[in-house]
Amino acid sequence: MDLARQLVQIVDAAAAEAVRKGGAWVVCRPGCWQCCIGTFPISQADARRLGEGLAELAARDGERAARIQERAEAFLRLEEAGAADEAACPALDPEAGTCDLYAWRPLTCRTFGPAVRWGGAGVGVCELCFEGATEEEIAACAVELDTGELEDAVEAEIEERTGVSGATTVARALR
Repeated sequence: MDLARQLVQIVDAAAAEAVRKGGAWVVCRPGCWQCCIGTFPISQADARRLGEGLAELAARDGERAARIQERAEAFLRLEEAGAADEAACPALDPEAGTCDLYAWRPLTCRTFGPAVRWGGAGVGVCELCFEGATEEEIAACAVELDTGELEDAVEAEIEERTGVSGATTVARALR
């Protein structure tokens, strides 16, 4: 198995465990997309995965893929104008409220919502999840995720193959 797939599997398993432990506290569901707003950094591995997903979608549903690319271009224009903080992610279908590239989404998207402590940082949760929970209750649901060395190896592999490194954004990955 390649390193990038292994990384996604580890992150997905940790997120699933965090959702299990969080139970009713975790309210993330299709149609809930408050976290799909604004610009945030993604890795080159995330960008590559999004590109693969867009290509697969284009082969099955060219119109839908074209709409994503149109939204990406519009998002980039908003970024350039300094107005993207309130804009929806280009992969978000605004009518359905779901991600058109869900299976290929970035690692940040895979872990946001449930209580995940990633790489020794604090526990990040969506403000809609764990409403009314104490810090202790949230901590009891937290899952530790340390993928630093594996992420570094994946990024090094991509840089070696493509010459591209550093963070990017969803909109730049989808243009």
